[in-house]
Formats: sequence, structure tokens, C-alpha cells
Amino acid sequence: MAIANYTMEKVIDESVQGSALITDLADQNNRKLYIESYGCQMNFSDSEIVASILATEGFNTTDQLEEADLVLVNTCSIREKAESNVRKRLEKFNAVKKTKPHMRVGVLGCMAERLKSKLLEEEKIVDMVVGPDAYKDLPNLIREIDEGRNAVNVILSKDETYGDIAPVRLNSNGVTALVSITRGCDNMCTFCVVPFTRGRERSRDPQSIAQEVNELWEQGYREVTLLGQNVDSYLWYGGGLKKDLDKASEIQKATAVDFAGLLALVAESQPKMRIRFSTSNPQDMTLEVVRTMAKYQNICSHIHLPVQSGSNRILKAMNRLHTREEYMTLIDNIRSIIPDCGISQDIIAGFPTETEKDHRDTLSLMDYVKYDFGFMFSYSERPGTMAAKKLKDDVPETIKKKRLQEIIDLQRKHCLYRTKQYLGKTEEVLIEGSSKKSDAHWMGRTSANTVVVFPKKHYKAGDFVNVKIKDCTSATLFGDAVGLTENNG
Repeated sequence: MAIANYTMEKVIDESVQGSALITDLADQNNRKLYIESYGCQMNFSDSEIVASILATEGFNTTDQLEEADLVLVNTCSIREKAESNVRKRLEKFNAVKKTKPHMRVGVLGCMAERLKSKLLEEEKIVDMVVGPDAYKDLPNLIREIDEGRNAVNVILSKDETYGDIAPVRLNSNGVTALVSITRGCDNMCTFCVVPFTRGRERSRDPQSIAQEVNELWEQGYREVTLLGQNVDSYLWYGGGLKKDLDKASEIQKATAVDFAGLLALVAESQPKMRIRFSTSNPQDMTLEVVRTMAKYQNICSHIHLPVQSGSNRILKAMNRLHTREEYMTLIDNIRSIIPDCGISQDIIAGFPTETEKDHRDTLSLMDYVKYDFGFMFSYSERPGTMAAKKLKDDVPETIKKKRLQEIIDLQRKHCLYRTKQYLGKTEEVLIEGSSKKSDAHWMGRTSANTVVVFPKKHYKAGDFVNVKIKDCTSATLFGDAVGLTENNG
């Protein structure tokens, strides 16, 4: 499936997943927990933390809604459509609850933080509302709803990272896993609710991150994605907010670990574990990070680098602290250091005051970069953001849709351009599982994050194999495996 062929609305629609059965806890737990997650990878990672916390409270995770004693929906507030989807799911939960009166329903995540107790008033089915920094309070909140009272905790934290929680891996393929390294965001982009729903930036202890990666390797995982709203802002100096580094001791400053340092630490701790990361911010990404990627073979050659717009005027209105020219220079430097690096994007069509010239600037920047794939969506006003407060949403929906379609069409063209570059080459691929379209074929990804499909033969999930590429679409490479690589451990 070509991500380039979908708007963010479609991506969010397809990102709903019920949780997987955790069989090793079945004997000791006697209550059933069902979790659905919407939106970004951070929400899916958070759901794994929630499942771990509740496992100690007697909850066994199920993928059958009708079995559940507790239903949690981990929400996204990036667009109005995402919140609408959640409300529709709550209607479904209500229908089930009528046949199972003891079932309780909770809303987690960004929508919970944004709407707070209003959810309890508007959605009579909701018993509990919990913000992203309050998951450790879930046991107390569940006791409240067990006693017939509604429960709310949406307090944002300045230090919570959940670094001491070992996540329960939900919907796991046993090969790839998410590892959260930062929480919150200090970049006040005018269109974004994240700073208001997830709070200020704080980073997790690097040793706890390395330990989690080591444990994942021992469990058979072969790829991790280091997660944060802005991974390039990672900075550990013993705890505290990034903005407070100037208050730290000289020893803390001298021993501080930035994102490049964290990448090196993780790469060296497990030399055969593939390492990805997401998401980067152009204004914060340093060439030291790129050089670190080039230095270690196990750090994947892919950077998700949201640009949002190719117009300097619109970038300024978005409070994006990079210009078009600075972004293009960063792209040039990345490709100079890592020539085969895959680069993907986020782009917003129809931001307030966007003109046809602004839109053309975006298209011309896309032509310059020729992204491997991207996430594209039309602007959706989010209450509480600076754009909603100060800018009129003045681009008609018909124009938004037209511009979005032009962006998608161009991205599809660039996707095909990029996949054609692989024809005739042999690429290392990590097998993630069976192809969605054929049980006779494996699906995996290149280091640059391009999907590859090939006949199974005698290989297995988790193997690193060399695949000779023979054909492609705009989204997928096709080939034949020619042997295992030296990275199999």
C-alpha cells in the first residue's frame, strides 16, 4: 500500500487496531481489557504501556470487544475527523454496553487531554478520562469507576517518561517494536495541538532505553523504532525539561547525551539490531545525527522529515522555524553524507491564507526533493491552537481538496521514480511477516523503509535476507531472495 496514495485522514482511518491476546498473563488475570489505538505511533506505544500497567491489576488483554470488562480507546486530536471517528466508536461501545452493563469505558490520549471532563458530559457512555501523562494513576481511577464514580486525570507532567515500565507488546509481529525516548514538544507550530495535549519536552534515561533494546533483542526482535514527537530534541542530563539545561550543574552539562549520542549508544549496544527513529524536525536535526547514521550500519538510512509547506510565507505563519532554503540545504547535506537515504514528508494543503503561489512553491519543493513517500492532508482547524485563535480558515474546502490531490498525484509520481531506482539491485531486507496479498510471499523493508515482497522459500520472519529487485510499483518492490545476510545473529 502506497502511503503516498492516502491522505492523513485515510491513514488515521486505517490505523485502528484492537489489542492482541497476551496469553502468558491469562492464568493470573481474570478481567478482560480491550484497547483501540488511533493516530500516531506514540499512541500505539502508549497503549502498550497502559496494557503493562493494567496487567499488574488483574487485566488480561483481549481482541474481542464483547468479552471486555474494560474498554479503552487511545485517541488522536490531530484532525476533527480523528475525533469524529472516536465518537463513532463510542456509539459502538454503547451498543455492546447495553448487553453488558458492568463493562466500563475509558478515553485515553490527546483527545482526553484536550476535552477533559467535557467528554463525560457529552458521551454518557464514558466512565473515565485519562491524559497521556496520567497512565500510572489508572489503578486508582479504575477503583473509582468500580465504585460507580466517574474518574478524570488529565494533569500534564514535567518529568513522566514511563521509562520504568516494560511495555506489553500489542499486535506484535515479533520482529519490530516501538521504543519511546521523549515525550511532549516545545515547538509551538500554530496548527498543532501536541504541546497542549502532551506537554513540554522531556527525555528518558539513555540507559533505560538501551536496556529495553537489549531485552527486545533477547526476545527475538530485530528492529526498533525510537519514538518522540521530536526525536532531535532528545537531551538527557539527569532529568528535567530540556529548557532547564542552563540550570544544570557543570558535570551534568559535560555528560549530557543528545540524540546523536543516544543513537550511537543504542547502535553499539546491539550491533545487529536495526534502528529507526521518528519524527525529526528540520529546525532541530543536526548533521552530527546524519554522520552518526552513516557511521553505524545498523542505523537505517531513512529520515522522516516533515516540511509541511514549501512556501516561506506559510512556514512563517505555521511558526516552523526553518525556511524553504534551509530545508533544501539540509536535504543536500543528508544526501551528501548518505547518498541512498530514504526521505519522507508531512505536508499540509490549504493552510489559512495559502495562495496558489504558495501551493506551487510546495509542489516545486517536492520536485526538488522527490520524496520516497509521504503523509499528506488538508488543513483542519484545531481548537486552542494559535492558528485557530489568530488565522481565519479561509481556503475553501474545494480548493483544499484540489491542492491536496495535486500533492498526492505528484508524490505518487515521485514514489515510482524512487522505487525504479532499485531495479536490478540487491537489497538487504528484514522479513516482518507474510505479505497481505499472498501467504506464499514474505513482506519486509529495506533500510530506506521501502516495502519488498518476495517468495518465501525456506526463510522465516526475523531473517535478514538479500533480495534481488526485479519489478516495482510506486509503493512496493518485488524480487527473489538470494541468501541470508551476515546480520543474522
